[in-house]
Amino acid sequence: MRFTVNEARELAQACMAAAGHTPEESAIIADHLIDCELRGLAYGGLSRAISIVERIRRTSQPRRPITLLQQTTFSACLDGGDNVGYLVGARCTDIALEKASQTGMGMIGASKTWFTGMYSYYLERIVAKGLVGMIAGSGTQLVAPYGGTQGRYGTNPIAFGFPSTTTPVIWDIGTSDVMIGEVALKARLGEQLPEGQAFDAEGRPTRDPTAALGGAFAVWGGHKGSGLAMMIQMLAMMTGQVIAPGPQRDSGLFILAVNPSLFSAGDDFPARVAEYAQSIRETRPVSSARPVRVPFDRSNAERNERLALDAIDVPDKVVQIIRNIIAQGGNSA
Repeated sequence: MRFTVNEARELAQACMAAAGHTPEESAIIADHLIDCELRGLAYGGLSRAISIVERIRRTSQPRRPITLLQQTTFSACLDGGDNVGYLVGARCTDIALEKASQTGMGMIGASKTWFTGMYSYYLERIVAKGLVGMIAGSGTQLVAPYGGTQGRYGTNPIAFGFPSTTTPVIWDIGTSDVMIGEVALKARLGEQLPEGQAFDAEGRPTRDPTAALGGAFAVWGGHKGSGLAMMIQMLAMMTGQVIAPGPQRDSGLFILAVNPSLFSAGDDFPARVAEYAQSIRETRPVSSARPVRVPFDRSNAERNERLALDAIDVPDKVVQIIRNIIAQGGNSA
């Protein structure tokens, strides 16, 4: 089903309101979800709204306000209050930007949250202020270490962002071979996973997304990706995350924002980033049909294209479930 961008945003906001969020909270979450849709990451878009509602329905304890546990002039640690990570990530980014504007650096940690979303979304705000950013986080143990078949890591994304006088350079990856949103959407639509991405609860390779959600995902990048995933897990533990978070619970988030002027980069750093990025784009390609890209080029181009068309396509089944949630006030997903 095709929606205009505003129609899709209104649908997401209504769904979040039905799940008990305030209008302001609903708008924050919806903006993040719609940005995923615009960038072609449908598994993190409106289908994720359903997963948010399902997770809230499974939880008996009400969420608490996001609270500041401790802080210094350049750092802070938050208790997410079991709020969805889109809200916690937005608050962490606000504080990181405020501290970086005052001291040149903002280093923020948070725990007791879940579904922290697309880190490049927060990094766009950071690089827009001329800052360099890094974000890492982890959660539910769904990913098997290299050579294993049991979950010990979260999907453990890590992302870096650099300001530029043209398109910013933002690299945002998960360290699992497949992200939980992709698996959840395939399960919802009755589709299979590619070979080699997951194991069932008995450690057997599986293409069944439901079995994968009850088992483990393969790690990305072999032993190197497995090592990176472990480092991210411990960064999240430093912010207060428990060693073995439960399903969509107790995730950790680490955000760093740095002003390049703290070093010798000076005011011309964004221009230097733009020059370097362009030199990479101009690299002689293996195939003339596939020019070399820089991280964030694809994402930015797809978003601009969908904004120009003012169109977002959403699977009919996803739309039907969301409309049921809205009609029943979040009592049924």
